[in-house]
Amino acid sequence: MSAFSSLRRLLFASLLVQNALCISVTVPVAAPSTAPKISQSLVSFSIEQDRWTDWSGTTSRNQFFFNTLDNLRQLTGIPPQIRIGADSEDRTNFNPNVQFSQDVFPAPSTVTPYPEASTVVVGDGFYQAVQFLPPNTHVIWGVNFGKNNLTAAFLEAKSIVKAFASSAVKAAGITLDFIEIGNEADLYKNNGDRASSYSVSQYVPEFVFSFFFMKVYVTYDVRLGRWVTFATNVSAAAGISKTSSTKFWGGAFAGSSHSTTGFSPQGIFANNILTSAPGSLIGTISQHHYSGSFCSGDGGLLQDLMTKSTIRGNLSQYSPDITAVRAKGLDYVFGETNSYSCHGAPGVSNTAGAALWTLDYALFAAQIGISRVFFHEGVGYKYDLIQPATLTRSTIDGSNLTAPLPPHVQPQYYGAIIAGEAIGSSGSTSAVELTINSTIVSGYAFYEGSKLARAVLINSQAFLSTATTARASVHIDFSFSGSGAPKTMTIKRLAIGHADDTAGLSWGGQTFETGDARPSGSVKTTTANVSSGVDIQETEVVLLSFQ
Repeated sequence: MSAFSSLRRLLFASLLVQNALCISVTVPVAAPSTAPKISQSLVSFSIEQDRWTDWSGTTSRNQFFFNTLDNLRQLTGIPPQIRIGADSEDRTNFNPNVQFSQDVFPAPSTVTPYPEASTVVVGDGFYQAVQFLPPNTHVIWGVNFGKNNLTAAFLEAKSIVKAFASSAVKAAGITLDFIEIGNEADLYKNNGDRASSYSVSQYVPEFVFSFFFMKVYVTYDVRLGRWVTFATNVSAAAGISKTSSTKFWGGAFAGSSHSTTGFSPQGIFANNILTSAPGSLIGTISQHHYSGSFCSGDGGLLQDLMTKSTIRGNLSQYSPDITAVRAKGLDYVFGETNSYSCHGAPGVSNTAGAALWTLDYALFAAQIGISRVFFHEGVGYKYDLIQPATLTRSTIDGSNLTAPLPPHVQPQYYGAIIAGEAIGSSGSTSAVELTINSTIVSGYAFYEGSKLARAVLINSQAFLSTATTARASVHIDFSFSGSGAPKTMTIKRLAIGHADDTAGLSWGGQTFETGDARPSGSVKTTTANVSSGVDIQETEVVLLSFQ
């Protein structure tokens, strides 16, 4: 390279710095009274039930999956919560003669390379595999409501409780927090599980007669389809009561009418679900949400997923539901969520940009009253944070791979890691979204007790592999409200080549794209004076730890 070319490049770089967007951000030194406490298990996981033992292992644990959860436990002090259910929850039957599970799958397609099983038959070993989760994991398990098979739900509940009562599970401190009755009942009228006229007023009520079965009184609804009927019997089978540690998740709807007349928290409250005997045992309301759909094979733009305003609009629409739930003294979670429904969109859900979406989405969710965000996972899904099993077909188009693809993490997993590190293990962390006058930069401050500890900044402008201009950056200058402003900070960065990359990320110099999911490489951080501010590139995350 000529001296003239080198000088020209230096001048151009200098011009970029001089013209970089500069933003001033005010950070409270003490936790504002409005800052919500952040759960250490804010980022949790929903697992498609049909291939549960591919995640857990059968006679021994799936060490790769265990390691991915344990990485998060090391950061936050507790493992993520695990919900097992989803579509295949309503296709599951119980047979005591089956050891683990017997699945029947439809043919794969280019849109859905790894479809959910059409039928699942499980035995006691299927539920016993929960013993392979990290110690002290809290679990939510779903039972079949969609097929109107009261016996299936009853026997599944009995087997679930049997597994959690086993010595291996009890010794590990793994607990069954909730049972979920059915998955996305608001869609039953579309998938043939109920009549086309099925409504929330038919979902809740109980019409009963009782008989003695397996040493308990079983309540039976001659017309079925009623949550109260199934929950009454499941509570008898599982020993769920006001004094038990296990309760019910309520809702689990695919969407929300946000009204008292449709499928929503308000709708089931208006139909008196909470005043029924099993409804009084609901401890949490779960709703499901995806930011888009790939069900018809139509993809989305990566920038659309990542955009700051889109994330906030997608989540804030649930504020009326959250308010209604909290007014009843109940917890509120997104029990199933991810980027694009029907397992994700190629070139969007499986990319590095989706890691930034995951982080901003989870942290903003906590700001509006969502206690936990359960990112949905399935073997071979494009939006997986974790791929737990060896794959032989492409997750993009279902074509046969030239060589098997071993278990691995996908880019979104880094979003979970950063969230875990920002939250920390104190158990007393609160966080507040910082007011940042930018359409592309988001930020959150984290407090241990009332003391400022860390901040996360996210630049959600997508820097794509097709870019024809230099990668831009934003300079952040800090001011502080309150006394005792920090003087120095340690800076840790998520290194990403391009937003549409599907691998090659590193967090503070470490990669989790390893054969065992454990981090590899030395931690790399820099220390700077807070007064100097910080630069953040397009498609980048920085974590600031204040001293």
